[in-house]
Amino acid sequence: MIIGGQAVLLHGEPRLTQDVDITLGVGPEHLPDVLDVCEALNLEPLPEDVQDFVQSTFVLPAADRETGIRVDLIFSTTPYEAEAISRAESVDVGEAIVPFATAEDLIIHKLFAGRPRDIEDAVGVVRRKGLELDWDYIDRWVAEFALVPGRENLIDHLEELRGELHDE
Repeated sequence: MIIGGQAVLLHGEPRLTQDVDITLGVGPEHLPDVLDVCEALNLEPLPEDVQDFVQSTFVLPAADRETGIRVDLIFSTTPYEAEAISRAESVDVGEAIVPFATAEDLIIHKLFAGRPRDIEDAVGVVRRKGLELDWDYIDRWVAEFALVPGRENLIDHLEELRGELHDE
């Protein structure tokens, strides 16, 4: 499922993004299969020690050998990620149908990441799709993630986002 800046282009306020973020729905034990797919797609893994990097970060950064476009392949094994992938929206991209994170899941991802750019992206999604959003779904997962040490402020950030509905 496509997440990150490419999903922001679909659901939020357009911005420049220089990579493609894909959550895979499989754990790092599937690295050999993912490397086979990379080879078939002409993607060059970027870390020197791929195995160690993936084990410590759950991410395989790669780049297209022709264009240099970066693709971050994110290993994902949590119940949330499985549900998000099952909810993905199918989007016609050229000659392919590509699963993108829903607006709700994009907001959850962005709130969890919590960087200023991510919060701006979440605001853009709320401004564009606010009344259409399944706020109960967002509330459920944000409450769950607010239990993660270091993420206790997620509920406050969500309330600030919800305020964007009234600022329109």
